[in-house]
Amino acid sequence: MKQVNITATTTEPPCRPRTVPIRVLIAKPGLDGHDQGAKVIVRGLMDAGFEVIYSGLRQTPEAVARMAQEEDVDVIGLSSLAGSHLPFCRRLRDLLQTHGLDDKVWLVGGNIPAADFAELKELGVAGIFPSGARLAEIAQFIREQVK
Repeated sequence: MKQVNITATTTEPPCRPRTVPIRVLIAKPGLDGHDQGAKVIVRGLMDAGFEVIYSGLRQTPEAVARMAQEEDVDVIGLSSLAGSHLPFCRRLRDLLQTHGLDDKVWLVGGNIPAADFAELKELGVAGIFPSGARLAEIAQFIREQVK
């Protein structure tokens, strides 16, 4: 049997470590007026080295998509305690696709029933973090998703 040497060639540059901080938008969707958990996440992600933009309360899907585009974020995180996450995410998915933002890592956290996980995943949500999720787990997930 004849031995063949195969040399791999590539035109792509070698993978380099990221030199700018990962930019994360944390948004409070709909009429949800409880933002203490979101503020804890914002502070924790900042302490972990992320650049974080906080939307403030009562944001529409249109406002979240606009902020994500204007701020050129890598990650869009929604913090929802009011139970309106599914209709909000359905509309946001359409807006992200329309504006060419469907490549962003999308997270949802808060009071999210396990029964909603499958639909959120189908909508394109990369990570679901129910109330009580550890900050270190969220930060690690983001780092793994954003290269």
